[in-house]
Amino acid sequence: MVALERISARMTLLPKALFLLVVSIGALWPTVAKASQPLGASSLEQSPSAEMARLVADLSSPDKADRRAAVVALGALGDPRVLSVLEALRGGSLYVWRQPSGGRETVITRDHTTRDGKEMVSIVRADSGEPIRSADGQALYVEASTLEAIWPDRRLRRIMKPLIDGLRSRVNLFDPDPDTRRSAATKLSRLGRPALIPLLEEALDKEPTWWVRHTIDEAINLLKLSDDNPSVRREAATRLGELRAENSLPALQRLVEASVGGDSSTNDGSVRRAAVAAIERIERWGGVTRAVSTLFRGLSLASILLLMALGLAITFGLMGVINMAHGELMMLGAYSAFVMQGWFQTYLPANLFDYYFLLAIPFSFLVAGAMGLVLERSVIRFLYGRPLETLLVTWGVSLILQQAIRLTFGAANVDVSAPSWLRGGLQAMVGVQLPYNRLFIIVLAVASLVGTYLLLFHSKAGLRVRAVTQNREMSACLGIPARKVDTYTFALGSGLAGMAGCALSMVGNVGPDLGQNYIVDSFMVVVAGGVGKLAGSLAAAFGIGGLNKLLEPSFGAVFGKVLILVLVILFLQWKPSGLFPAKGRLAEY
Repeated sequence: MVALERISARMTLLPKALFLLVVSIGALWPTVAKASQPLGASSLEQSPSAEMARLVADLSSPDKADRRAAVVALGALGDPRVLSVLEALRGGSLYVWRQPSGGRETVITRDHTTRDGKEMVSIVRADSGEPIRSADGQALYVEASTLEAIWPDRRLRRIMKPLIDGLRSRVNLFDPDPDTRRSAATKLSRLGRPALIPLLEEALDKEPTWWVRHTIDEAINLLKLSDDNPSVRREAATRLGELRAENSLPALQRLVEASVGGDSSTNDGSVRRAAVAAIERIERWGGVTRAVSTLFRGLSLASILLLMALGLAITFGLMGVINMAHGELMMLGAYSAFVMQGWFQTYLPANLFDYYFLLAIPFSFLVAGAMGLVLERSVIRFLYGRPLETLLVTWGVSLILQQAIRLTFGAANVDVSAPSWLRGGLQAMVGVQLPYNRLFIIVLAVASLVGTYLLLFHSKAGLRVRAVTQNREMSACLGIPARKVDTYTFALGSGLAGMAGCALSMVGNVGPDLGQNYIVDSFMVVVAGGVGKLAGSLAAAFGIGGLNKLLEPSFGAVFGKVLILVLVILFLQWKPSGLFPAKGRLAEY
């Protein structure tokens, strides 16, 4: 800490802000790593049997009925290698190879090349997937003319499709990626085949991740709902209620309807009671998850509003500058992230792409801060104390920046891809997944707020800023360079706006009109919280963000925003100085 204080004391305002921000992010953002432990091999992964070899050979039979029977039998084997055979058959890459010795073998083609004017193809054995090699151990290339294509008809394609989907889900059930395993379990549950239960139970025994275990357990009990034994259906319905499996509601509803009437095998009062109790339990839990999701969305929106309003709280709250180009500074930050992404894609190896966003954040801060510095020195410094002229000039600057972006990048939106560590989400509880990109924005907003607070209230640079904004003449008499402080303060607020735009590129569209969509919300947060008050901006961001998400389901996005604006106006009629009004001598400025 002593070393950090010594480094910080020697920095000017703008680099110091960036330094404190990076330190804050490093302290608050823990490394989030997905659990991706590779699972043990499934019992399905065995050497190809003689039965499989025979069925693969039958795929080249001239009798269509034999080929259809072979496809169905291959699907029933459950061997993962069958998937590559059926996909090759459907894709037109399954052939019969006429060997020089006169034999025939079913193969899958791989690479194509040309040698001495002849088309040559590398092949692998269809029943095992092993490449066929020449005498010197190299991959064997054969003439394309020695291969006879096996073409499936339309009926055979229809038979293969569900078999391929089921086999792919079986293979994915033991994939190293947890998301892939979870998706595979969900797909298998929709097939409605109780014969898949042993496979799912095997996967459940080997599964290390709790939320994937939950999905597999849910899939097992969904399949048990179609069992002939009423006690099995009753236990499955009860278990689904315990799991709070919202995806099982349609199946439980059908079970209730089937239990009311029908034959004696389905008309069971205990099954119906268990299904009804499970439905009620799941619906009660659904109300909890919806409330938690609404709170998180409100917190996420509040963090975005706070990021946008922090820079404006400095330029408007402390300096009194009505900067209508604040939204365009955010837009510059978003496009800076797009440029950094392009540099990584063009000049650096693909395995380094995930690191681009870590550099895009400070780069966006510097680009927007540099633009703010130029804007203050060229225009704003001549307009202090003239709010109307400042508003009109910065509005004109915003139009110029928008047109410059259109001429440089085009009028269409650009795509800023999230790095892999910001994709997906954290499964916080059953039915609630918190996206990583939203969690990162929350952490970034907190880090920015902490960094700004430390800079303004616990550093000599911040003391100079507060002194100049409160009493410029007295500060100049004490030797504080008021003009430099103005420039760096405005650049700091602009840099924070650029960083907010960089964060927004992860959750919204990036286009020339990006800033116009958020400038009103930024001013609402600053004014409602109290001009120049960081605590007020924090409280107003959470209040407006939470209200927005509470009103949105009932009134829609557009009318919800209108209602929020009306509520803010009414609030300012009651408290014109905002939530945290200036007190004492500060109120005079």
